[in-house]
Amino acid sequence: MLTGRRFIRCKRQGQGSSPWSLLLLAAFVALLSPAPTFAADTNIALATRQLAQAMTSYLSQPRFDSAIWGIKVVSLDTGQTLFENHADRLMSPASNSKLYTGALGLDRLGGGHRISTPVYAVGTVGRSGDLRGDLVVVGRGDPSWHARRAGTNFWDLFEPFVQVLKRSGVRRVHGDLIADATWFRGKPTGSSWTIDDLRDAEVGHVCALTLNDNLTTIRIAAGRVPGVACELTTLHPGTGLIFSNHTVTVASNQVGRLETFQPAGSGVVSVLGQWPVGADPRLLDVVVPLPADWFAAALKAALKRRGITVAGRAYGVVWPQSAQWSRSSALKLGEVLSPPVADLVRDFMKPSQNLETDLLLADVGETARADRSLPGPTSEDAGLVELRAFLSSMGAPVADLHFDEGSGLSRNNLTTANLTVALLQSMSRHRESAAFLDSLPVAGVDGSLRFRFRDTAAAGNLRAKTGTLRWSHALSGYLASACGERLAFCIMLNRYFSGTSRSGHDEIDPLVLMLADFRGRSDQSP
Repeated sequence: MLTGRRFIRCKRQGQGSSPWSLLLLAAFVALLSPAPTFAADTNIALATRQLAQAMTSYLSQPRFDSAIWGIKVVSLDTGQTLFENHADRLMSPASNSKLYTGALGLDRLGGGHRISTPVYAVGTVGRSGDLRGDLVVVGRGDPSWHARRAGTNFWDLFEPFVQVLKRSGVRRVHGDLIADATWFRGKPTGSSWTIDDLRDAEVGHVCALTLNDNLTTIRIAAGRVPGVACELTTLHPGTGLIFSNHTVTVASNQVGRLETFQPAGSGVVSVLGQWPVGADPRLLDVVVPLPADWFAAALKAALKRRGITVAGRAYGVVWPQSAQWSRSSALKLGEVLSPPVADLVRDFMKPSQNLETDLLLADVGETARADRSLPGPTSEDAGLVELRAFLSSMGAPVADLHFDEGSGLSRNNLTTANLTVALLQSMSRHRESAAFLDSLPVAGVDGSLRFRFRDTAAAGNLRAKTGTLRWSHALSGYLASACGERLAFCIMLNRYFSGTSRSGHDEIDPLVLMLADFRGRSDQSP
């Protein structure tokens, strides 16, 4: 706890009592004696005791008896710890893991770095535009080809590749189109992902060439009359998937329910359920099990739409297969560049996108690999080696890190509030601090916090990463207290079951509001 510092009473300017503040006040009346009135010379010990008593009393409620907490709150202005509760306890951070991977990517690659996807011709390009040989696209993990996120249509994602070929004069490819995804080594799933994550389309396969997060979409519309099958429409070409329609149209007054069943690694998808007459069509995402093949097939179709034909096959190659072409004899036609890494980190951090996080971890690992001709760790493991080195370089308690992968989808990822707050403190001083801060969801505004903390002191103030698994909830990031003191915090709640409609996030939020409404301020003067 803090000692020997001074707190000054202050009031948040231009802000009245919020509904959240009134609810918190009512709750504390039953737990605390009347709060003391702060004078200008109130000492820090009294102020922090009041905050600590409120937070401790909240955590001591009987409904948390079977749950476990890990909490730490530190002032970025003074470096002092304002509150902690089992901050050294190893806990599941869920998607708070993305804080670590995002910080690593910004540190190792730099916020302005762009991931390159080179395009090669294996053969000669004649004056008439004929490529007498194969066309090869070499993936390195660019996660940005996502139509909905890019605000465009599916075919426009391939326009940069069309332009590379047009600038190099290629009009016809007489050989094959090869999507070389051998840059990443390892299995196509993150370590310790569960089979349900893929079956529920929570995440797509890890691949160095990725479209739409390696998820395709099907459109399901009811038939004209009850009793007939629903109409299925695939929205993307070249996936190689086969859809088995087990749906039925029902009367307009019945409840619709639809789902897909796709055995692990299978290209056959069963669509099950019922949909009422007159209801708007439903969209469902489905995992594409061979994303490099999909990329090649879709690119071939996109080139044809723009007048560039490929006579041969379109297929993908992934590790540990051989790339089956010689780069030394190939002609580089050009390259397609991703958005800056700062944008990539923001784009996976705000919505908490799993696959794109693990793609960045793998790319960091491969970028650091000294010799690709030698056998070695998987891309994921190489990325985790870099993560531990990064944390060690900042003096953080790296022994607290036990990660299997980078997104937090793994139930085996473990860390402590101590380490998470140390990371947040270091990133607040990092050369990429602005990009890191900008990547975090803003309370009541965007990302995974857009519907939380509205009309509270945290709205527009709190910037933090959420984390959610079935029995794990977390929130870590930055906010300013009522007096403007900058705080870094980590709150993790594991093994919590309320038996009611309340979630772990509902239980975390009051603690955050205590910090946002806190009226003390630590000074450097005694």
